[in-house]
Amino acid sequence: MGNQCIFCQIIEKKIPANILHEDDLVVVFSDISPQAPTHLLIVPKVHVPGLNDIAEGHSALLAHVPLVAKAHARRLGLAGTGWRLVCNCGPDAGQTVPHLHFHLLGGGPLSGRMA
Repeated sequence: MGNQCIFCQIIEKKIPANILHEDDLVVVFSDISPQAPTHLLIVPKVHVPGLNDIAEGHSALLAHVPLVAKAHARRLGLAGTGWRLVCNCGPDAGQTVPHLHFHLLGGGPLSGRMA
């Protein structure tokens, strides 16, 4: 893993986070700067800088992410009213941490602001 990466440090338990779920492929934790009443981050355990860096070998991981998101949306009561799953790619899109991650947003009406 990229040992200077903040998400890698969270995955390695070197930096504390409110981890809500962990399995072989991803870690899910609360965003420290939430942009919605519910704002979770779904972060792959493998260090991939962003969507531009995904490869064929990441297919299982990429299929797993929406399933994890759906499970958390249901658990949090968001499934009936709606939720958003966002992945920013690059600084112009708002990606501030160079480690592939997905934002699960919900808990009320969401503005046009994506994450």
